[in-house]
Amino acid sequence: MSGHSKWATIKHKKAALDAKRGKMFTRIIKEITIAARSGGDPDGNPRLRTAILAAKAVSMPSDNIKKAIMRGTGEIEGGQIEEVMFEGYGPGGAAVLVNVATDNRNRTVSEIRHVFSKNGGNMGEQGSVAWMFERKSQIFIEGDKTNEEQLMNVVLDAGADDIRSDGERWEVLAAPEAHEAVHKAIDAAHISIAEAAIAMVPKNLIKLEGKNAAGMLKLSEALEEHEDVQNVYSNFDIDEKELEALA
Repeated sequence: MSGHSKWATIKHKKAALDAKRGKMFTRIIKEITIAARSGGDPDGNPRLRTAILAAKAVSMPSDNIKKAIMRGTGEIEGGQIEEVMFEGYGPGGAAVLVNVATDNRNRTVSEIRHVFSKNGGNMGEQGSVAWMFERKSQIFIEGDKTNEEQLMNVVLDAGADDIRSDGERWEVLAAPEAHEAVHKAIDAAHISIAEAAIAMVPKNLIKLEGKNAAGMLKLSEALEEHEDVQNVYSNFDIDEKELEALA
């Protein structure tokens, strides 16, 4: 599989450390709060159901989940969070999408622009790179938890579009509306899920090497470290050996 997906594996390992620091909780709580604005009942709100699944996957206490929903529905204060998608380019021309949840849009715009410029990239206009991505259900499974034949039998019948592997993890892709069905099918087969989300997946990849590769990884990490950033998506592809050496 591509270097992009290999980077996703590295990001997952970093996420485990984020969870210990509470950073993952903060991001998921923001997502639940935003999702709950469309309705606090998970049965009638697919985005909220997905966010709650993510919360349970990192063992978030049910009380935290309940309070986040109540903030979103306005039952308690603290739900004034705005969701924004920034677009731009990184070193070597790689496209970058930055999903942000903020209570101060002007401050965040300024700070994200600074992160781009400081790390060899630049912010773009709305719509400048979003067309290079498509919204997909993306589920990752550790490579030793299943095999290709078993996984294919489980997820294709549930509505998945594709299965890929980078040697360490399986990646299952599906249309967003099939996310829950595929997730439930994997759970029913008693296959442990490492990570699951609705993500912006690049349609095509751009190969980066040397300084551009190093610069793109630096930019990605800097963006993800920002407190308001929920997710960073890019279409870069880096050779596996070079990626591991840089990471």
